[in-house]
Amino acid sequence: MKIGKVIGNVWATRKVNNLNGYKFLIVELENGEKIVACDNIGAGEGDKVLVTLGSGARKGTYEEDVPIDSLVIGIIDEIEEGGGDE
Repeated sequence: MKIGKVIGNVWATRKVNNLNGYKFLIVELENGEKIVACDNIGAGEGDKVLVTLGSGARKGTYEEDVPIDSLVIGIIDEIEEGGGDE
């Protein structure tokens, strides 16, 4: 999984039929890379999100024949990193 921030939307009126009904977001990953991720949980611009990449992304759609390799799987509420309290 990767952490990213939604920075925009992608609109595609012509696409493979089994992608109909899916929303596409532009997500900027922590390393600065920008990707297009499929979203079926309702993330929006400005949200920090968890993204899964690769063939496992299809499992989050419950349809094995969806041609995606990135999927928003969570909207992040808070990130807490451990400190060096010694």
